[in-house]
Amino acid sequence: MVAGRGRSAILMVPDQRDLDRVLAECTRLVGDSAVGLSAGLGPAARYRRWLAVLRGTARVVVGTRSAVFAPAKDLGLIAIWDDGDDTYAEPRAPYPHAREVAMLRSHETGAAFVAAGFARTAEIQAVVESGWAHDLVADRAVVRAAAPRISVPGDTDIAMERDPVARSVRIPGVAYAAARAALKEGAGVLVQVPRRGYVPSLACAKCRTPARCRHCNGPLALPDGRARHSDSQADAAHSPSCRWCGITEAAFRCASCGSRALRAVVIGATRTAEELGRAFPGVPIRGSGGGAVLDTVEPGPQVVVATVGAEPILRGGYGVALLLDSWALLSRADLRASEDALRRWMTAATLVRSHGQVIVMADPGIPTVQALVRWDPVGHARMEVESRAEVGFPPAVRMAAIDGTAESIAELLSATDLPAEVEVLGPVPLPDGARKPFSSGDSPSEVERILLRVDRRSGSALARALTAAQAIRSTHRSEAPLRVQIDPVDIG
Repeated sequence: MVAGRGRSAILMVPDQRDLDRVLAECTRLVGDSAVGLSAGLGPAARYRRWLAVLRGTARVVVGTRSAVFAPAKDLGLIAIWDDGDDTYAEPRAPYPHAREVAMLRSHETGAAFVAAGFARTAEIQAVVESGWAHDLVADRAVVRAAAPRISVPGDTDIAMERDPVARSVRIPGVAYAAARAALKEGAGVLVQVPRRGYVPSLACAKCRTPARCRHCNGPLALPDGRARHSDSQADAAHSPSCRWCGITEAAFRCASCGSRALRAVVIGATRTAEELGRAFPGVPIRGSGGGAVLDTVEPGPQVVVATVGAEPILRGGYGVALLLDSWALLSRADLRASEDALRRWMTAATLVRSHGQVIVMADPGIPTVQALVRWDPVGHARMEVESRAEVGFPPAVRMAAIDGTAESIAELLSATDLPAEVEVLGPVPLPDGARKPFSSGDSPSEVERILLRVDRRSGSALARALTAAQAIRSTHRSEAPLRVQIDPVDIG
C-alpha cells in the first residue's frame, strides 16, 4: 500500500535468513523497487543500492539494523520485526538501537511505525501505554484457530498420575509419545535446545561445584560423543577438555571436595540428537545450529534438533515441537531473560502447524510459561513493565551505564552537570563480557561500571549532560578508556 502510493518503506529484520525471505516476498510484490541492505553485500554492491534508495528508484528497503539509516525519500512506513533480538543493538559508539532510531525517525518524518513480532518487548509495551502507539493484535478467536496446542508435562493432576516423574526428567514419556505419533503420521518433530555442543558444562557429581581447568580455571566440557555416560553422571576417565585453553583434563579432581566424579549440568544439541537417535531408530535426525544452520528442511518424518534461533522452516509446519531445558533460558542473570525466553519459545511454536502440539519442559507455575500456554505476549509485556517500574529499571526509567577506569569515570563526572534527581549506582567491577572495547593492559579490577538513573522526564537532560562532558574530555585529549551508553541492552 505504501509503495503503491509512491512513498518509501523501510523494513528491518534481525538477520540474513529473515532478510532473504522478506526480500523475496517484497520483490514478488513490487519488483525491482525492493532492495536489500546488509553488511554481507560488500562495499560496492551496498553503495549502489544505497544510491538507488537515495535517488528514489528503490522504494522498499529490506535490511538489518543499519537499514534504519537508509536515505529513503518520502518515507511512509518504517517497520521492525522482532525488536527484542539483540542484533538490533549497535555494538559501536554511539550504540544506537534500531528500534529507538526508527521511532525517532517516524516522529520526525510523520511516517508510520510498526513493531511486529510474535512476542512483545517491555520497551514497546511502555510506548503503547504512553499513548504514542496502539495495539495491533489479532482477535482471540483467530489466535486460537491458528496457534498449536501448548502444554506443560505435569501441569494437571491427571498428567501426574499417568507420569509421576514428568516434572523431573528432561524428556518425559508424554513428549516421546507425542513425537512418535507425529512421526507415524509422516510429520516432522522440532526439538529446541538452548546450548550447542555435546555436554558444554560439567560439575562435580558430589558437591555440584562447576568443574574448572587446573591450568587456566576455564570451564570443562565434553566436546563430542566419546563419553558414553548417563544423563546425570560422567566418569573422570572420559577426559573432559577445557573450553578456554583446550587442554584435556585426564585426572579431574574437584577443588572443593576432592571427588573425581563428574555430572552434566547442561546437555548440548549434539548429545540430544544422539539420545533421540537411539529413541527413534531409523528416523532421520537433523541438526541446526552453530556453523551449520539450516534455513529449511524438506517435509517428511524426521527429528530436527536446533539451538535457539536456528530453527529451520518446514513447509506445512512441524507436527510437534519439544522445548527442552527451559531453566537454561529463564535462569540467566539478565534483566530480559524472561522476555527473551518467551520470544524464543513463541518463535519455535509458530513453526508448528495449527493443529500440532508444543510441549515445553518447564515448571507450569512460572508466569512466563503461563504466558506461552495462554499465548499472551501482551500480558507478559505488561507484567514486565510493571516489575521493572517497581525496581527502577528501563523502560520505566532512563539509565546511563558508564564503563572505564576509576580515573576516567571520575574525570567524566567532574565535568558533568548532572540533573539534581540523578541516582548513582556503583561503582562495581565491569562484567566479563563487556570488557572487550577496553585495552588488554587493564586488569579486571581496574575496569568499573557505574549506573546513573533518572526518571524518563529527565532522560534528555542526562543525555545532554553526558554529551557535554564527553566533549570536554575530548578537548583535554584524555586517553583513559571510557564508554557511555544510554539504556544499554545488557545492564548486568
